[in-house]
Parts: sequence; C-alpha cells; structure tokens
Amino acid sequence: MLAKRVGILTSGGDAPGMNAAIRTAVRSALHFNLEPWGIYRGYHGLINGELEPMDSRAVSGIIQRGGTILKSARSEHFKTPEGRAQAVDMLRRHEIDSLLVIGGDGSLRGALSLQQEGITVVGIPATIDNDIPCTDYSIGFDTAVNTVMDAVNKIRDTASSHDRVYLVEVMGRHSGHIALYSGLACGADVILIPEVPYDLDQVCQQIQKAAQAGKTYNIIVVAEGVRRIGGGNGTTSPAMQIGRYIEEKAGIETRITILGHIQRGGVPTVRDRLLASRLAYHAIELIFRGVGGKMVGEVDQVVKAFDLDYALAQEKQLNPDYRRLAAVLASL
Repeated sequence: MLAKRVGILTSGGDAPGMNAAIRTAVRSALHFNLEPWGIYRGYHGLINGELEPMDSRAVSGIIQRGGTILKSARSEHFKTPEGRAQAVDMLRRHEIDSLLVIGGDGSLRGALSLQQEGITVVGIPATIDNDIPCTDYSIGFDTAVNTVMDAVNKIRDTASSHDRVYLVEVMGRHSGHIALYSGLACGADVILIPEVPYDLDQVCQQIQKAAQAGKTYNIIVVAEGVRRIGGGNGTTSPAMQIGRYIEEKAGIETRITILGHIQRGGVPTVRDRLLASRLAYHAIELIFRGVGGKMVGEVDQVVKAFDLDYALAQEKQLNPDYRRLAAVLASL
C-alpha cells in the first residue's frame, strides 16, 4: 500500500522563509512516514498537474534562500467551482489526500475551499504584510521590516547632509504593519498607515516646527495603502502626492523613495527561519494525525492551531502599544 501522501504548495506573494517552511515540511513528512509531493505554481499548478514527489535531497541547501522553490502564481480559474473541482480531481488522481498550503489570506481561503471539498488541509500564514489573524507574526514579515530598516538607514545617511524631507513608501495596501514596525525601528519622524486617518496640514506644521527648532531633515514612512489626497485610488503613489503637498504647503524640498518589491526578497532572518520551521513541523504533525481545516500560528511564542474558518473571519489588529508609541514619538 502506498504511503499517505501530502501535497505542499506556496501561493500568492512570495515571502522570505517560505523555503524554510518547505524544507521542514518535506523532512517532517518523511519523519512521520508520509510521502511529500511538491506542487508547483500554487493553485494554478495544481489544476494543471504540476506535481512531483520530493525527498530530503530536494530541499537541501534552501533554508537560506528567499522566494520559493515551488514558485507561485495567481489562478483566477481556481476561484470558480469548475477550477476547484479540477484541483480536487488532480489531488485524487495522484492519491494525495492531504495538503499543506503556505501563503497569505487568499491562499488560506483557497485552502478552506478545498477542505470543504473533503481534502484534509492545513494552512501556514506566510506574507510580508503580517495581516493574517491568529498569529503574532507571519512568515516573511520580520525579513521585510529588516529590509526596510536597512534601506532607511542608508537614506538617513544622505538625509543628514541635506535640508529636505525624505518620504519612504513601503508595502501595505490594506495593512500598516510594515510601516509601523519599520518606522518605529528606524526612528521615523512621521508614520502614515491605512488604519489611522492623517491630517497632512498637521504633518506640515510638525515639520516646520522641527525645522525652527534646528532639525535639518525629516523621514516619513508611508504605507502604500494610505488614503490618497483628494480620495480615490489613482495611479500616483501616495508618497509622491504627499511629497508634492509638503513642498507646496511647507515650502520644504522633498525626495521620494518607493521600495517596492525589494521588500519581498533577501535572505530570511533568524526569526523567519525559526518561525517557518516551527509552523511547518506542527502543520505536518496535524496532517499525520488526520486533523484538517486548521491554520497554525504563533501566539505569545507558542504554536497553536486554529480552525481555518475562524481565523479567516477575524481581523488582524495593529499592536496598540506600538501605535501609542508612534504617536508619542511623533509629538516630540
């Protein structure tokens, strides 16, 4: 009789630490006498049969690599009943009766839909946005904020040589976690996030007051999802809009840096490697026990399993202590 097979896929945006999770998932599956199969290009690859068995050698030397060796892709077809039926059929055709999904909100919602089709599924939160509930950190977030911090440190070097305002736009379409954490760690003068309304005239007054007190430059960290001036989505980045407003209103020259996808790449930090490894092990252990419909997360340094439908129904909140701290430091 064939060993029980577990499929492993990464989906959505890549995040540093995904490879560490894949490595641990494969080796943990082998430890529990499960047969691991890699599924390439997420749900798109699952529908199209891009699957192959994996062994310990297949994941050798990947723990330090960013991205994902299983690759990732979007799949509009998977969102349809026909697409999901094809995915289930492909799993059953290959006698894969359980699935480990590593990804963000959309990926985990896809996992839940397969669980409802009778596949044993466990999810692992992996997104640099850190917007998944029921876990303090998601895989990739720590590396991303360290990347931002390194970039802002370099920007500060040149900022200290000029009388300007430097705006750094970071990722976070709906979530301000990257901006808030990196802004605090970098000592940003202003942090603008989607969750908190901002008064740009007040920001201008703060910059002018600081200049009068002798401060020669300011650093503003802006999440890409903050409200655009004048409303609407628009095509101009919020940092560019805000920069122009500050120049016109405060009369101070600005410079804009949009970090973009540099935040997704890079060597994963110790925290992300350990988090990915812990979550992957516990996820495979659940699958070994025949438990599905779960998401594993780390809460207060303890790995816990949550019902997937419960986790996806919650809303990830920003750390209130960090929000208060940002407000206090910005007022000085």
